[in-house]
Amino acid sequence: MKAFVIEKYGKDPVFADRPQPVEEKHDVLVEIHAASVNPLDTKIRNGDLKLLLEYNMPLTLGNDFAGRVIKVGPNVTKFKIGDEVYGRPRASKIGTFAEYLAVHEDDIALKPKNLSFEEAASIPLVGLTSYQALHEILNITNGQNLLIHAGAGGVGTFAIQLAKSMGATVSTTASAGSDLVKSLGADRVINYKNENFEDTIREYDAVLDTIGGDTLEKSFVTVKKGGQIVSVSGTPTRRFAEENGLGPLKKVLLSLVSSKLMKLAKKHNVQYTFLFMKHSGEQLKVLTELLEAEKIKPVIDQVFNFKEAGKALEYSETGRAKGKIIIKIK
Repeated sequence: MKAFVIEKYGKDPVFADRPQPVEEKHDVLVEIHAASVNPLDTKIRNGDLKLLLEYNMPLTLGNDFAGRVIKVGPNVTKFKIGDEVYGRPRASKIGTFAEYLAVHEDDIALKPKNLSFEEAASIPLVGLTSYQALHEILNITNGQNLLIHAGAGGVGTFAIQLAKSMGATVSTTASAGSDLVKSLGADRVINYKNENFEDTIREYDAVLDTIGGDTLEKSFVTVKKGGQIVSVSGTPTRRFAEENGLGPLKKVLLSLVSSKLMKLAKKHNVQYTFLFMKHSGEQLKVLTELLEAEKIKPVIDQVFNFKEAGKALEYSETGRAKGKIIIKIK
């Protein structure tokens, strides 16, 4: 099969012929119709996540997809041949920039009936990230004030809609794309080119950060005492290492690299959590209900053909996309 792979960390991906994957007992073999591009793909390519995950080479990139089941393992009970599905494979078995993927049945769900394969492929990673941040960590309730950074990005466009469905009052940072984020339900849009969010946002219940760096550090002044910040782009903490079974050396290293953030959290009496989104077919079922009820709609910036996968990654790295970037494989 054709796959878009890296031979070494830091190297540009190339097309290669790879063996068609063989499904294990609880796997389904999926013919992939579309996959989405995420900043995670660039981080993996560059080796930025080696402290958390290290892969054998060559590695097929790609972290979420939509497609059709063409074969099922002997112990599969949830799906049958012909089912249209979507999902995010577990982190140890990525590789959706390819014609086929063997994926555990627990990692996928039936594709929303009202979405195309391209629309469905835009959902899993950003949808699960948003769900786990807002439901499992922040526990957003009706009437709470939430700041979402980069509202026009992939996670932002989904998280705004999900937060509004949960009853939150949502502010978001953006440069261009104000009309887009307002159409998704944002109550307030802060153009970060003209206004510093840290000067005007105060006493918020929570922040969802997708940028990291200075933006994350400045966010601590915006949250009330006892509030929370969750980041998908910040620094993992020792608590993250402990919860995910990382070794003693990695615990020490993460303690060191996250020390500045933990000091800010203590100073402002704010809880900081790093989120590395996990696969979950069950949570995708919840999102499917919201998508089929049109309470949340996919936001797609551009669709590239499979042969243009390199251009799709390059476009993602510009940071200019509004919503998701899709690779159409079939």
